[in-house]
Amino acid sequence: MALDADAIIDRRRLRRKVVFWRIVAVLVAVVAVIAGAYFSGAFGGLSKRSAHIARLEISGVIIDDRDRLKLIDEIARNENVRAVILDINSPGGSTVGGESLYLALRKLAEKKPVVATIGTLGASAGYMTAIAADRIYARSTSLAGSIGVYIQYGNIKGLLDTIGVEFDMVRSGPLKGEPNFYDRAPEAARQNLQAVIDDSYAWFVDRVAERRAMDRDVVLGLAQGGIYSGERAKTSGLIDAIGGESEARDWLVKEQSLAEDTPIVTWRVKREGDGLPFAAGLARSFGSGLSDGLSQALHQAKGLVGPGGELDGLVSVWHAQGAADNDDGTGARE
Repeated sequence: MALDADAIIDRRRLRRKVVFWRIVAVLVAVVAVIAGAYFSGAFGGLSKRSAHIARLEISGVIIDDRDRLKLIDEIARNENVRAVILDINSPGGSTVGGESLYLALRKLAEKKPVVATIGTLGASAGYMTAIAADRIYARSTSLAGSIGVYIQYGNIKGLLDTIGVEFDMVRSGPLKGEPNFYDRAPEAARQNLQAVIDDSYAWFVDRVAERRAMDRDVVLGLAQGGIYSGERAKTSGLIDAIGGESEARDWLVKEQSLAEDTPIVTWRVKREGDGLPFAAGLARSFGSGLSDGLSQALHQAKGLVGPGGELDGLVSVWHAQGAADNDDGTGARE
């Protein structure tokens, strides 16, 4: 009888353990499902099914991004989006990237009210993005402007002469392959590049004059490549008011008749791999983080990667790094 009683007690203990671990397994499964839905953006999808203000983040270097242009088109066609707030924090980027983004946002602004807020930095192509909006806000200490275009190229002719290395070229015309890194650019090549720069610069200046309702000569006086604080940008007419997202939202409520309780929902560009399972996504994020870390390490190594080294062609970007080396005091490079 004693053995039977002990066996019954052991069975009860085992049963309680099994029940306990079953409950734990169910809880883990529920948490996994919730986490998966969160990281896949399912909750964001639900909030987009009702009236809201779309927040579109424009950060980092601006390039010709097809996925972002597609997202802007989706925002324009979504009837639940009542207005758009551009959250800008960018030093600029390529001229083509800035132009394509500007044109896409202008098409968006024809259908919905668009307000831009400049955070830490909205320079060059970043400022080009801002002027596509109906109204621009910036903080007093934000940096804005840097209206201009430049192209840069390296030359190691002196080093090659020192070590006794020569290059030669057979080409169809005197400007083909110019400039290059092994010889001084002839004056004709520099004039050719200057003409291209002038065309892009004129387009940029004209857009600022048009969107900010300013005389072109006034814009030319401001468009010397220099940046301005938010306060100076407001005084000069480059922005409308000092403020951030809260002020932008208040303007939409007062001037565009939006309901005060209209929520703000962030719209993000969907990248390849966003639909991966949680574990695969985590592994992908780890790999991406490692890659970004290595890239940043290369940037910090002096001489390995120069400013704007990742951008080809014409560039409309302001470089904070190395700004102290400039003698003109504007903190800009042209």
